[in-house]
Amino acid sequence: MHELGITQNIVAIVAEHAKGKKVQRVLLEIGQLSAILPDAVRFCFDICTQNTVLAGATLEIKEIPGLGRCCQCSAEIPLDQPFGICKCGSTRLDLIAGEELKIKEIEIEELCV
Repeated sequence: MHELGITQNIVAIVAEHAKGKKVQRVLLEIGQLSAILPDAVRFCFDICTQNTVLAGATLEIKEIPGLGRCCQCSAEIPLDQPFGICKCGSTRLDLIAGEELKIKEIEIEELCV
């Protein structure tokens, strides 16, 4: 399960950016063609955040659908796998969405004194 290593890296990056402040929420974007399972990341997140500034933080995941652009006619084609066939018959597609893994937002607790 490579999601454990990926989640450990996400937690480390978010903790570094939080600079010791408590993290309340993390929003990830995960492409449907990325071979990363959102449910596995959710499971690993609770384990990886224990005893860190992310402990108890909410994890939100936005799944990005696959999208390709035909190299022949420039049409955009929705994809549920990293290959496909355009309406024009071409199989030469450039992937333009669906492979991403991004930390899109981090919500940090602000303390009022």
